[in-house]
Amino acid sequence: MNLWGSWQLCALGSAFFAALTALFGKIGVSDINSNLATFIRTGIILFLIGSVVSFRREWQKPENLSGHTLLFLGLSAVATGLSWLCYYRALQLGTVSQVAPVDKLSVALAILLAFLFLGEQASFRVLLGGSLVVAGSLVLVIKQ
Repeated sequence: MNLWGSWQLCALGSAFFAALTALFGKIGVSDINSNLATFIRTGIILFLIGSVVSFRREWQKPENLSGHTLLFLGLSAVATGLSWLCYYRALQLGTVSQVAPVDKLSVALAILLAFLFLGEQASFRVLLGGSLVVAGSLVLVIKQ
């Protein structure tokens, strides 16, 4: 089995590294403006991903990329940048145990947006899972 080709393994890796992002990010923004911290993080990511694409020889000529692809990757980049700016500021103002659960509401929002805009199916399991994510986030952030 090709582990790199397994969406489950890649998704678990994403969750693990996202958890580390919260931990390291909280420590990293303790003595710096959150916007500058996001800029530094972005520069490092650019170098890291550029190195991976170079090592794997995956570069493509810009003229081979469709306008549709560039538009939606551009919109995704803007959304990512705004998410990171908000995330780092939230980490400066709150605790990881407060910020991370609210951030993970993105799971339920992604499910909702996929239903509305991508035509994905609203099965019982998907609705239940999304609802449990919302409920879990609320349990973790609502003060008694």
